[in-house]
Amino acid sequence: MFRLSRAPLKPDTLRRRLPGEGAGACVCFEGRVRDRNRGRTVRLLEYEAYDRLAEKEGGRVVAAAKKKFGLKAAVCVHRIGLLPAGEAAVWVGVLADHRAAAFDACRYIIDELKARVPIWKKEHYARGAAEWIAPGDTRGSKAPSGKKA
Repeated sequence: MFRLSRAPLKPDTLRRRLPGEGAGACVCFEGRVRDRNRGRTVRLLEYEAYDRLAEKEGGRVVAAAKKKFGLKAAVCVHRIGLLPAGEAAVWVGVLADHRAAAFDACRYIIDELKARVPIWKKEHYARGAAEWIAPGDTRGSKAPSGKKA
């Protein structure tokens, strides 16, 4: 299951969506908004997504992970909207028979999510500037859809 959320993530609630019968391993990843990037103080992040395509492609990523790693369950939720430093931006949880598959699947989901799912982030800095950041790019980039930063 993959979905986007405008509401704050609740890891305990999300973890309960992973049925535990027969699983030998549960691995969860929580990605948070950093307070510094490239030597600048980050005040907040603004996430935007092409919602319909993001949900569809995110679902494909999770389904592929379940098949590839033989998972019993997998859940991924990504925030959109304005998030202050320290707040959870993405949560991934997986259940598998063994820990190696669970760790590998969790990493696969977050890496594929960043590479394939149309979600963009704009960093808002303490000194007032803001900049769109491309997925996987540690340098600044242009805004999605011609938007101005």
